Amino acid sequence: MTQKDITFVADFLTEHFNEAPELYNRKGKYFNVERVGQYLKDEDEDLVSPPNTEGNQWFNFLKNSTHLKESPLLFPYYPEKSLHFVKRQMERVIDQCLQKPADVIGKSVHQAVSMSLYKTSQSEDSTPQLFKLPFLWNDKTSNIHYVLFTILENSISKIYILRRHTDTSRSVSNGILAVEFGNFLNNSINESSDSRCYSCLDAHFYDDETVTVVLKESVEQEGKERVLAQLPLS
Repeated sequence: MTQKDITFVADFLTEHFNEAPELYNRKGKYFNVERVGQYLKDEDEDLVSPPNTEGNQWFNFLKNSTHLKESPLLFPYYPEKSLHFVKRQMERVIDQCLQKPADVIGKSVHQAVSMSLYKTSQSEDSTPQLFKLPFLWNDKTSNIHYVLFTILENSISKIYILRRHTDTSRSVSNGILAVEFGNFLNNSINESSDSRCYSCLDAHFYDDETVTVVLKESVEQEGKERVLAQLPLS
């Protein structure tokens, strides 16, 4: 350690661990604790060195505001408590606020259809992420929900379109289909399909009738790596 390090530690001890006789009756706390560490203790006891809020603009503003002083929208302040105590209080209030919506929404949701997209191994640790880039779109004109997604591994050149009617009792023709890009941009029939194969980097609905996709060429060449295409749903 350098002399500077020793001086720094000595100053810290001098400042924060002086004897404090007024604290002798506090459960063995005979010294002023470090002012930051006291906020991080996971206990409900009052802080040994609570903050001085005198002159705080926010507290003065609340004190002088007739409407905000007792407002139920403001979370109460506990100047004598640690952050752990405040965190538990806030979590309790948030849980209470979310419980009723969770019950109502949970009871209204039910499974309309189930379809198997792919199979994975039993071990979760070795399971790769195969489902990628889901994008949702709601066509309010025809009352149809769309989901665009890709499945990695053997079908990187395909994008899947899943569609369901907003009225779960009604079905939609071609509920799920795949669009394969492959080598459809080849200039001639003589071009090798391996050299001009495309995979989908991203896909979004442009409007109710058009899908915008960003394609990547499998064999990258300068100036030809990316293609932006708009495809009509029809």
